[in-house]
Amino acid sequence: MTIDTGVNTSDVIVIGGGTGGYSTALRAAGLGLDVTLVERDKVGGTCLHRGCIPSKAMLHAAELVDGIAEARERWGVKATVDSVDWGALVATRDDIVARNHKGVEAHLAHAGVRVVRGSARLTGARTVRVESAGTESAPGVHDLTARRALVLATGSRPRTLPGLDPDGRRVVTSDDALFAPGLPASVLVLGGGAIGAEYASFHRSMGAEVTLVEAADRIVPLEDADVSRHLTRGLRKRGIDVQAGARLLDAELLENGVRARVRTARGETRTVTAERLLVAVGRAPVTEGLGLEAAGLTTDERGFVVPEDWGRLETAVPGVHVVGDLLPPPSLGLAHASFAEGLLVAETVAGLESPPVDYATVPRVTYSSPQTASVGLSEAEARARGHEVDVDTMPLTAVAKGMVHGQGGMVKVVAEAGGGQVLGVHLVGPNVSEMIAESQLVVGWDAEPSDVARHVHAHPTLSEAVGEVFLTLAGRGLHQQ
Repeated sequence: MTIDTGVNTSDVIVIGGGTGGYSTALRAAGLGLDVTLVERDKVGGTCLHRGCIPSKAMLHAAELVDGIAEARERWGVKATVDSVDWGALVATRDDIVARNHKGVEAHLAHAGVRVVRGSARLTGARTVRVESAGTESAPGVHDLTARRALVLATGSRPRTLPGLDPDGRRVVTSDDALFAPGLPASVLVLGGGAIGAEYASFHRSMGAEVTLVEAADRIVPLEDADVSRHLTRGLRKRGIDVQAGARLLDAELLENGVRARVRTARGETRTVTAERLLVAVGRAPVTEGLGLEAAGLTTDERGFVVPEDWGRLETAVPGVHVVGDLLPPPSLGLAHASFAEGLLVAETVAGLESPPVDYATVPRVTYSSPQTASVGLSEAEARARGHEVDVDTMPLTAVAKGMVHGQGGMVKVVAEAGGGQVLGVHLVGPNVSEMIAESQLVVGWDAEPSDVARHVHAHPTLSEAVGEVFLTLAGRGLHQQ
């Protein structure tokens, strides 16, 4: 459905069609509200077009390559990878993205959400001007008014470093790494968070020499220290040069690559030459040109729009809400968190009682090889908050299915001392992204180890290692030391 001209009024106007924006729009429309969604690019946002979906498609291809190597080297299956057809890989990835994009558009159309294409600028607390190229029959300027609520969901962009301007070939961000030409023979990845670890893992699977540099004293620094340690071990075992506690001194562009100097944690200066330098140092909220001041809004020093009421995600300006990557911590900048934020805002605007987003129970996943998945507090966070804790860990290779996979990894559970509630669960290993849902419920429902221990986990599975840790914390473990 297209808006033609003049002043147009809706119950809700959502600016930004990414996961936070379209989930808000769909839920609000489902509750009977009249909704207009403004998007200057494609609905689906970064997650669908430049992030979660295409990157996971590529990581699946990397798993297939790794599987063939394992089949040959470990299982005696005489298989080899002659080469990777980059064009075919890209075509499959893009087909998956295109089908998902059509699905989102179909859902919006079916729900009756009006989609306006163009760049939005606030002209008041609930008024928006949208500008697009336009045609003679469809003017390029639309003035929109929201009767009930304006929702800001403009997302984020990759942060860059001074003097390292991305050119899409030698220096790339996490957004354009997906679209860089071909597969490089060597990559220097700056940033050892989830995105950096995933891209380092992908390129190594595809045969590249990879150096991963993280300024913090360990990679995935927001995760439990044991998760970082096991992931570092797994990546190094695969031949990735992981340099934590290191920083980039400078970088020189070459005709076919980059030469960089890196100061290591030991104070040594190393020179790294690579075909591609991938900058993965985080993301910044997008508010440029949005005209926040016209609505009486400001950002904090990091550029985030801070809600006045986190229970409603409403700003200091009544009727103006914010979701997704525009939110500062404790929001996590995760697509699945923004879905929950969209539901909350839509239900709030519709007058329903909606539970606030419990960020402590939102799972975090890194889709490298090995994967990491966690929910709740790390051991250090729990102790820092004054909890007396019991902690138990188990290597995945302690169960038969872990031996079969052969990637190592571990399960770690942090609980209140004396059999109290579970505060955090942390996993490293193959397919742990598919195992975290159980632990999300355990933490979210304030369960105690004894509550979980009475439920039987299937054998042989990786998840039985999770069950065994809960049994041990409940005093019933079969493998207690």
